[in-house]
Amino acid sequence: MDTIVIGEGVELDARPASAISRMLGALIDLAVLVAVLLLVAILLTNVARIGVPEAVADVGGTVAIAFVLIVLPTTVDTLTRGRTLGKLAVGIRVVRDDGGPIVFRQAFVRALVGVVELWLTFGSVALICSLVHPQGKRVGDILAGTYAVRVRGGAGGRAPLVMPPHLAVWARTADIARLPDGLALSVRQFLGRATRLHPGSRVELGTRLTHEVQRYVRPLPAPGTHPEAFLAAVLAERRDRELVAEQRASVRRDQEAVLLHRLPHGVLDPPS
Repeated sequence: MDTIVIGEGVELDARPASAISRMLGALIDLAVLVAVLLLVAILLTNVARIGVPEAVADVGGTVAIAFVLIVLPTTVDTLTRGRTLGKLAVGIRVVRDDGGPIVFRQAFVRALVGVVELWLTFGSVALICSLVHPQGKRVGDILAGTYAVRVRGGAGGRAPLVMPPHLAVWARTADIARLPDGLALSVRQFLGRATRLHPGSRVELGTRLTHEVQRYVRPLPAPGTHPEAFLAAVLAERRDRELVAEQRASVRRDQEAVLLHRLPHGVLDPPS
């Protein structure tokens, strides 16, 4: 299993997709492209029958093939961030080597190289390369700096947040501002993976996240509070407060809906 370090300094699991998964996904995508090619061929045949010059028909055929083999895969990969219909069906996604979503440049390189390794060689080059490469990459992935990862299956659920009992009283009275989304996500992922981190990395990352979160909390807990207990208390209290706020907002919306549906000026509602 590989690990990807995101911008907040938290490692995420990224399991490279197997060659079988990639092959199944490629076959589904290939079937879709073949269907599109057949539709284009039928369209060009009908156009040729109406007396279009042969040179124009040849240019149109070349443009159509380039569209189906290069433009269409590039567009789909870019818009779906590496999740074509075939990849979606088998539960994989193409990402950059650093774990980020692919962009136009990576999608274009993969599609351009795919003309040779997928179409001209009937997929043999891509299959052999995927089988021998440790991350299951094909030639297009090597040149584009991408690879396919699993996005479902084998992912364990995160442990629930629990308020440390000795910090419950402090947390209820503390002024805890809303954490930035990126920081809150980093803390949540850290707490879920803390027991599996190297002890040195665990202390360093926990201390750094604690210093960042302390900017949004007043007053701070008693000196000597463990960083992980402090982080868990902050997230648990924010969760509970947001839940209570949402419940109150829901009750208020229900009350306002009742008022909106009542007749004005004290007129009684008609009997049902």
